[in-house]
Amino acid sequence: MHALPHRAVIADTAEDGEPHLPQRPVASGKKGMRGQMREANETLILDAAEQVFAGAGFGGATMAAIAEAAALPKANLHYYFGNKRTLYRAVLARLLDDWLVPVQGITPEADPRTALETYIRDKMRIAFARPQASRVFANEVLHGAPEISDMLATTLNPLVREKAAVIDGWIAQGRMRAVDSTYLFFTIWAATQTYADFAVQVQAVLGVGVLDAAQQHRATRHVLDMVLRGCGLP
Repeated sequence: MHALPHRAVIADTAEDGEPHLPQRPVASGKKGMRGQMREANETLILDAAEQVFAGAGFGGATMAAIAEAAALPKANLHYYFGNKRTLYRAVLARLLDDWLVPVQGITPEADPRTALETYIRDKMRIAFARPQASRVFANEVLHGAPEISDMLATTLNPLVREKAAVIDGWIAQGRMRAVDSTYLFFTIWAATQTYADFAVQVQAVLGVGVLDAAQQHRATRHVLDMVLRGCGLP
């Protein structure tokens, strides 16, 4: 099972009366200057869209606001992504893809402690580095996941089943304590994503602004200790 590239879920419906301009295919093979520029612009637009969608939601965000945040002409957004819904799905798909890459280390031959620790560390790193993206995802799910229910069903569901089966295999071999392998993922998601989705709450309780490197390390160490000890992997 491979992680899902964000372009695999692009829709083609015009949104809010915005014109939908056709996307040009990227030539295969070695990237030239044009390919590099396209990739850089797409990343710039996606980064800006994360910020705008996190603050305004899908309904409140506009292509004009995203273009302003990206410091690009609005026409560029339509050229690369077509319309607002397509761009929104691309933002969500990119985050889901980034979340799923680390879980690939959970394999039958892997060391359980190392694999779970690596997965948790990567989840925490993303939570601290890109909290806005996580909030866009959380808001989408809280509204019933109307735009990504297909991704959850066709990508997340089978991957979690696959990796839960790996963990069950580790348990059967006596390599870790018996836990509910599927619910273990729910626990890891909740423990890691809270530092993005509920960052304001965390900061209020700690009496700080953005968590510094030492506080991020402390939070990561705490989640690791709780999960690994619970799995019998001190």
